Amino acid sequence: MKNTLIAPSVLAADFANLQRDVEMINKSEADWFHIDIMDGVFVPNISFGMPVLAAISKHAKKTIDVHLMIVDPDRYIKTFKDLGADILTVHYEACNHLHRSLQAIKAEGMKAGIAINPHTNVALLEDVINDVDLVCIMSVNPGFGGQSFIENTYKKVKQLKEIIVRNNANTLIEIDGGVTSKNAKQLAEAGADVLVAGSFVFNAENPIETIADLKKNYSRLNVEFDLWKGESDAQPYIPDMVQKLKDDGLAHEDQGALVVDVKEETDSKEIPPCIILKSDGAHAL
Repeated sequence: MKNTLIAPSVLAADFANLQRDVEMINKSEADWFHIDIMDGVFVPNISFGMPVLAAISKHAKKTIDVHLMIVDPDRYIKTFKDLGADILTVHYEACNHLHRSLQAIKAEGMKAGIAINPHTNVALLEDVINDVDLVCIMSVNPGFGGQSFIENTYKKVKQLKEIIVRNNANTLIEIDGGVTSKNAKQLAEAGADVLVAGSFVFNAENPIETIADLKKNYSRLNVEFDLWKGESDAQPYIPDMVQKLKDDGLAHEDQGALVVDVKEETDSKEIPPCIILKSDGAHAL
């Protein structure tokens, strides 16, 4: 089963209690730490630099995913390796010689990522897609946390997934900005592999529970998301899937519709059932 990864963005953490928040991520079901490095030039904000990343690395027990929003990132590739980065992502818009930058990152033993701003066309990545381990699609304008999600991101994810499949690449798709429980499922269905969540996690009353909610949206149903060219491509599989849900006793009728209960005893809020067949017999999958 494909496991959608969750990467809390430390930019949204409480800097006065940074070790506490790092240890919270360690204890949670999160998969990665997402670290945004901003220089105030490439983006209109300054985040934190090398000493803070060194402190995070000292306590972090999970993959450290470093996102460089800086000019001339090649100057610092070895430095970030020494500071503990496992994945180093540079911006397409900041690299004059992108292929060279990717090779330099890999030469230091890190996974290489490319980030693209909302205005950048994913088609520009086709010639390097087999050289990159991760593409980070910015779903907000980079520089500040807490922004609203850009709806065009769904289309970009689907387009990028098609490029990855067409070239037999193993590239992961990461979404950074405005990720919440309201859009996480749709992003995963479009083809996203990694979801970066900042304000949604750290501003929550219970961040550990919030991370768990993001994770279980996918793992609970034991569903693997593949690339669908369109809804019609999935139609041949639906009748057998519906029958299996019935045979396994997972689906039942509710007000004329066929539904699957997804609520668990530990859920703190009401979770409606998932509709499989509408009351008129139409597929809802």
